[in-house]
Amino acid sequence: MRQIKTLWKQKKVTFSCEVFPPKREADFEPVTRAALKIAALKPDFMSVTYGAGGGTSRHTLQVASMIQDQCGVPALAHLTCVSSKREQVEEMLQEMKERGIQNVLALRGDIPQGMELNEDRDYHYASELIQDIHRAGDFCVGAACYPDGHVEASSRQEDLEHLREKVACGCDFLTTQMFFDNGVFYNFLYHVLAKGIQVPVLAGVMPVTNGKQIARICRMSGTVLPTRFRTIVERYGDSPRAMRQAGIAYATEQIIDLMANGVRGIHLYTMNKPEVAAEIMDNLSALLEA
Repeated sequence: MRQIKTLWKQKKVTFSCEVFPPKREADFEPVTRAALKIAALKPDFMSVTYGAGGGTSRHTLQVASMIQDQCGVPALAHLTCVSSKREQVEEMLQEMKERGIQNVLALRGDIPQGMELNEDRDYHYASELIQDIHRAGDFCVGAACYPDGHVEASSRQEDLEHLREKVACGCDFLTTQMFFDNGVFYNFLYHVLAKGIQVPVLAGVMPVTNGKQIARICRMSGTVLPTRFRTIVERYGDSPRAMRQAGIAYATEQIIDLMANGVRGIHLYTMNKPEVAAEIMDNLSALLEA
């Protein structure tokens, strides 16, 4: 299966989707069914997340393999390192090779709840993982970035410096954490270019269809809600049907504005909802072909 970095050579906008694997074996079938429905929409590629501490690592590779083998869609397997040994990472990369997975999103990852990390651990930063991935073979490597700033960074400059280090270590592209204000993203791109970072940056967009989830998501990611979107959530958050419609409309409008302003990579956080992904892609059908 081809490497994602070859997509940047084409002129059209790259549209990708993210899914998450099941945490429990009992949930495997419905989750993979949803992932395969999203893959059937034929996005340019799909990313599959990796639970804290590698808790879903086996399912991550299973889902990624199914997406590639059954639907012919390139898969981007997430890989975290903060609580991993190098031997574990080497095993994961070897299995990716055996499964034909050539694309990896290298993440430090969240520290599992209740786990204390020693200073002498194998990995402290995603940049160290990126180096090990390249040493392990010919992978296309992506990394995360944060338009609103990483929640642990003391300043924008510190966050950008860590980002520059990841790119210097061999990162081929970047995918943003979700954001709800395109102005924040455009400002972020300005600072990224000023830092000399020139790899493609994919804009991460999440359609909010459940008003109760958004506070927790913003708290964990550091994402800030603009007043306009906060008003929408406050007005429609208690009505599931209305919030679903409003969330899809807001995400669609956000993506149209991004594309109109020359953004060439859109990454949709689907929350494993194929109907939502299908509706947004239908809203954008003519634009994605232009």
